[in-house]
Amino acid sequence: MLVEVTEKDGFVIGLEYAKRGYQHAISKCLVQEEVLKRLKKASKYLPDNLTFKIYDAYRPFSLQEELYYAYKKELIKEFHLEDLEKDKQDKIINQYVALPNKKKVPAHLTGGAVDVTLVYKDSHEELDMGCSFDDFSTKTNTNAFDKKGMDKDIRDNRHMLLNAMEKAGFTNLDSEYWHYDYGNNNWASKTGNEAIYKNIVE
Repeated sequence: MLVEVTEKDGFVIGLEYAKRGYQHAISKCLVQEEVLKRLKKASKYLPDNLTFKIYDAYRPFSLQEELYYAYKKELIKEFHLEDLEKDKQDKIINQYVALPNKKKVPAHLTGGAVDVTLVYKDSHEELDMGCSFDDFSTKTNTNAFDKKGMDKDIRDNRHMLLNAMEKAGFTNLDSEYWHYDYGNNNWASKTGNEAIYKNIVE
């Protein structure tokens, strides 16, 4: 069952696609009921002055479709994919935005995925994560700042986010430091469990 997440739950709601004016974006932050419970659990593993900011949660199929075709052009340009065969192009593109498919349901369509970062409770200022949400570069990889010589503060911020979410039972999408799953196909493939949320929620 989908439930609405609000700032009364202790989080900052900053739905990026509604803010950016996507035609099919929704104004409510919706997740599966168990996902909200686990977000609240994850917040207990953070320092007292920090909380989560939610960029995105449940998406309708129409928004997923809109995002895919909008971002596909940008990704082809950013990663110089123009000369690749279509199947190789799609493999790279799908690391950043999933092709809308009613048989293989993209994570956000189930209500079992959330895109989050860390902010200060008092100012809502975001901690430095090294790149912005939906940035199209290898910096979005969760471990992009783990290498020697990279910014230690950014690395520590990402690890703090990762540790809190994993302790609450979420899994991370390796190509996006902000993307976490519970109960969907991504989560199932990482944990060896059966997916709980299999169908598109309309």
